[in-house]
Amino acid sequence: MKMMLIVLLLFAAGVAVGQQKNEYNSVLKEELIFLPQHEHSHGSSIVALPNGDILACWFQGSGERTADDVRIMGSRLVKGKSQWEEPFLMADTPGLPDCNPVLFLNNKNKLFLVWIAVQGNRWEGSILRTRTSMNYNKKGAPVWEWQDNILLKPGEEFVKEIDQKFDEMPELNHGWAEYAPLYDDMIRGNSKNQVLRSIGWMTRIKPVILESGRIVLPLYSDGYNLSLCAISDDDGESWKPSKPIVGRGPIQPALAVRKNGDIVAYMRDSGDAPARVHKSISHDNGESWNYTVKTDIPNTASVELQVLNDGRWAFVGNDITDGRYQVVLMLSDDEGETWKWKEYLENDNKQGGGSYSYPCVILTDDGLLHITYSSRTGETEKSIKHLVVDPSKIK
Repeated sequence: MKMMLIVLLLFAAGVAVGQQKNEYNSVLKEELIFLPQHEHSHGSSIVALPNGDILACWFQGSGERTADDVRIMGSRLVKGKSQWEEPFLMADTPGLPDCNPVLFLNNKNKLFLVWIAVQGNRWEGSILRTRTSMNYNKKGAPVWEWQDNILLKPGEEFVKEIDQKFDEMPELNHGWAEYAPLYDDMIRGNSKNQVLRSIGWMTRIKPVILESGRIVLPLYSDGYNLSLCAISDDDGESWKPSKPIVGRGPIQPALAVRKNGDIVAYMRDSGDAPARVHKSISHDNGESWNYTVKTDIPNTASVELQVLNDGRWAFVGNDITDGRYQVVLMLSDDEGETWKWKEYLENDNKQGGGSYSYPCVILTDDGLLHITYSSRTGETEKSIKHLVVDPSKIK
């Protein structure tokens, strides 16, 4: 009777059994990359370099797309060191906001930084930019050796795919109600505009590199409120667009490759209620995608995926619909069909708690997960948090 009373009191206090922070003790290390400061710091990305260093980047400034002082900042965790270096500049387009950076290495260990410069202070005007380096093993910022824009030209297949997928998708029976057909028709109509469909594609999540060497870099558009991928078959020298990933609000894809070669995309929900993570599958190495379906995972912001050494998949994101005060790490042993394990990385009270979002997840050679995400614990306390997680402890 006494035990039952305790359980009831826990539920009455809003404490959910099995949702404690770091319940498996899998978090080996957590820290802020830099001291909290007043500038907006968001959209981090990290990469493990061949020499054992961890390189991180994020965008920082007095706002986001409307603030022209926003630039890409970075820091380095030198192998064997416990503290991150002082932040340094990674990229800055004069007079334009720079946002949403992504770091990755190609098969030749060339380092890529891909990000967006926001023209007209509108996401829809964003231009993809990239710079590369083979000289990145010294302290501080990489020595950038090449820079250009990534220009994509979705053709008539873009139009046909949007029409076909909207025709295949089931009719809505909730959410937008009578406005949904109009919204679909607006996307169909604007897909025919060659200029609109050639700009506004934005980075957010790291790419996957297939066994063939193909790089599949996920992109999304706030203008079309859907996604596609930039594909390179020459180690990032040139890029072409995939067919669009069509649904009602699927943006910011995170990718994982199944053992059979299929690519699975999990996406943020920017569409109708209830907000749930979207899912789509490509059976042809990222060229085309099924229309998206909603999973049962609640969603408020960007999500991430990573395949582990033991074959399990890791998912990181906000599994709530009323804020960003909670971040979950979930593991699946059936390639995302079910998520059997949960480890809470953040679990604040929604009233007055912190805000944590936009994760980046990588796996290092030692089997550990390195995770970064935006951390805000007050209006003037903004930073990027870094965690090291041992997934083998989550069983």
